[in-house]
Amino acid sequence: MSELKERLLPPRPASAINLRGDAGSRPSPSGRQPLLGVDVLGLKKRGQGLKSWIRVDTFANSQVIEVDKFTMMRRCDLPARDLRLLDPLFVYPSTILGREKAIVVNLEQIRCIITADEVLLLNSLDNYVLRYVVELQQRLKASSVTEVWNQDTLELSRRRSRSLDNVFQNSSPDYLPFEFRALEVALEAACTFLDSQASELEIEAYPLLDELTSKISTLNLERARRLKSRLVALTRRVQKVRDEIEQLMDDDGDMAEMYLTEKKKRMEGSLYGDQSLPVYRSNDCFSLSAPVSPVSSPPGSRRLEKSLSIVRSRHDSAKSSEGATENIEELEMLLEAYFVVIDSTLNKLTSLKEYIDDTEDFINIQLDNVRNQLIQFELLLTTATFVVAIFGVVAGIFGMNFEIDFFEQPGAFKWVLTITGVCGLVVFLAFVWFYKRRRLMPL
Repeated sequence: MSELKERLLPPRPASAINLRGDAGSRPSPSGRQPLLGVDVLGLKKRGQGLKSWIRVDTFANSQVIEVDKFTMMRRCDLPARDLRLLDPLFVYPSTILGREKAIVVNLEQIRCIITADEVLLLNSLDNYVLRYVVELQQRLKASSVTEVWNQDTLELSRRRSRSLDNVFQNSSPDYLPFEFRALEVALEAACTFLDSQASELEIEAYPLLDELTSKISTLNLERARRLKSRLVALTRRVQKVRDEIEQLMDDDGDMAEMYLTEKKKRMEGSLYGDQSLPVYRSNDCFSLSAPVSPVSSPPGSRRLEKSLSIVRSRHDSAKSSEGATENIEELEMLLEAYFVVIDSTLNKLTSLKEYIDDTEDFINIQLDNVRNQLIQFELLLTTATFVVAIFGVVAGIFGMNFEIDFFEQPGAFKWVLTITGVCGLVVFLAFVWFYKRRRLMPL
């Protein structure tokens, strides 16, 4: 993995090193130390600056290229809003867009542009990005070997018997074009990443919830709150990927737009075979196949190229959509397979959320029970306080400063204490009987 990082990642530019070295040596006019490592010009020209991309072609060859935004727009025939979806500085939900000449994929860490001939992946230090490159190269090499073996098998079967030709054709594995193989690896990486996060969340959640039901504490409640926050965020991401795949499966036109190899063949046939579109010439020998830079070209050539590309794209997309809509079973089966995987992950998270809700309900029931017990105990204490207050009233009456014959008797104090205690006990038992009759206390 380290060798792959060194081979794919570009060397560190010297401008960043010089910027840090010069910033520490030059004092600012105001006397403050300048910010270290902040390229102000780079921040201003962030949209027009060069970005590092990993390019993987149909022969499983990978290389690192640095392309600016406008060149990438002209190269893949994409608007600026589609490239904005791939910018790592912005946070966008998972998206799969089928365009005229490319498929824009934004699935978790995988942000790439898939064309009929290459995959352009944003260069990153993330392990999932490097795994995507390695897995795609392995799939492409394995598919090329399988295609050669299938061709040899078909040739041998045709030589032996023509009656077995259909059998061998039906038993051979389905052929997927390059863009679908790249899309399959991206879907697999995203689904695997989300499923692994869901599994880790499950492993952490169930023991914590079981401990919380047996011991309710502030620490366990705080851990459960953080766990639920992570669950809600992960469920939202999984739901977005599922909705995106389902939306593609429900729209035949969007799936037809993603057949880039077929559209490319039809476009080449229309350009070199039919010659149905006119050829425009100018003083600077402008041709149809030559790319025009959006910065250095004159305005007239840019308008001419733009109008010509619009006419050609409409003409070819209309022809390709009519034929591709009739045969979209390959892509539909591919999307359906990963729809089942992501739906299973979503069901797993939904079950976990239901378990958390059940645990919360159980904890609320326990807390309500404890609260009711406290209320009942408080009611008993209030009743006992009322009984004790009776002794206070009797003591207040007999403590007044007047003389009666009852005070002169030797056993008067005992009789007063006994009668007051019996009356208080009777009053207390009467209140308890009333509470039980009204079901204010358990029997």
